[in-house]
Amino acid sequence: MTLPAPLPAPVPVGELPPACDVLVIGAGPSGSACAATLAAAGWSVCLIDQHDFPREKICGDGLIPDAHAALRRLGVLDEVMAHAEHVGHVRCVAPRGGQVDVPGTLAVLPRRVLDFLLVRHAQRQGVRLVTPVKFDAVIEEDGRVVGARLRQGEARPEVRARWVVLATGAGVQPLVATGLCTRRTPSGIALRGYVRNPSLAGRQTTMDVVWDKALRPGYGWIFPCGDDTYNIGVGAFFRQGQAADANLRQMFDDFTRVYAPARALMDGGTLQGDLKGAPLRCTLDGAESGRPGLLATGETLGSTYDFTGEGIGKALETGLMAADVLLKGARDGLDEAAVRRLYDTQLATLRPKFALYEKANSVNRHPWLADLVIWRARHSASLLLRMSGVLDETSNPGHLLSVRGLFRLLTH
Repeated sequence: MTLPAPLPAPVPVGELPPACDVLVIGAGPSGSACAATLAAAGWSVCLIDQHDFPREKICGDGLIPDAHAALRRLGVLDEVMAHAEHVGHVRCVAPRGGQVDVPGTLAVLPRRVLDFLLVRHAQRQGVRLVTPVKFDAVIEEDGRVVGARLRQGEARPEVRARWVVLATGAGVQPLVATGLCTRRTPSGIALRGYVRNPSLAGRQTTMDVVWDKALRPGYGWIFPCGDDTYNIGVGAFFRQGQAADANLRQMFDDFTRVYAPARALMDGGTLQGDLKGAPLRCTLDGAESGRPGLLATGETLGSTYDFTGEGIGKALETGLMAADVLLKGARDGLDEAAVRRLYDTQLATLRPKFALYEKANSVNRHPWLADLVIWRARHSASLLLRMSGVLDETSNPGHLLSVRGLFRLLTH
């Protein structure tokens, strides 16, 4: 896959500013979206990441409608779509082999490219990007966060800021260091690899999601990335308090055993690099949203959906929300406590969606439910429309799997 024009060279050691309006820690989708929005409004923003760009990020790489909407608002949708593989359907595959293609506004773009584009967009808005820089601890004065202690090579610089935004993803250490962590264990774990297989050109064109009892409590996927390359992986989700002890490598092997297209992809393809795993933080749970002088955003907050593992769209949304409340707070003269209350209010608008996906996660624990839903969807245009609505967030995934919903599936 061809990358766009390269980024400017990373800011060299010593170029971190002593102070800025906002220091954003983590340059994934949420951090870049927040930083770009604030810089476009004239704020001085420093965005740091522990890796140089472009860099790898373990992800399914799927862009569903919520990601499209957030990218459009950010002003980068056309640029992103110019590099993405456009997909018309999610193919849902049940344990007994039944399948249904659910239409949607979908695309696939490896995070190596997506995050690169978002960082470059942030720079165009005036964000100062500094990499590689590691976060060590916050600086506090009178109970308020006023900056961060960092590591840049052998140096130990400090940056002061009116606000710090933590956007460090699923890693628990930054949450512990900032005092925001309320749950150390992940909500789930995932393993993915990239496989190139030219023999599948024109044949593997859907985003396949596969349930099987061998994959409990999760599922497997194959997403086309373009250039005869496919993202293939497995994910497992856990109830709150459960240990994340699934054997992902065994799940991956089982996926290629129970799903013929996965087996064909691996048997006739070439693995590009290693299979890589990562934790997931879901359901807007496991972390406080902030404290005086500090806001958390993206997967740091748990912005990944249970059940599907989709997280890019909601990471972007929460990053935009964090920027919005900071801008409104400055514009309306709100005190700090009011800004954080406003942020919590904005996040609360998302919580019902996450609760519904948490409920729908029962499919991963009980794959026979997928047999039922997919069997009915193959014979019901209205149900297929509702499943498409789940993708674009106009339908409720939990209603499909409620007692009433299951009764309707059996009797209508």
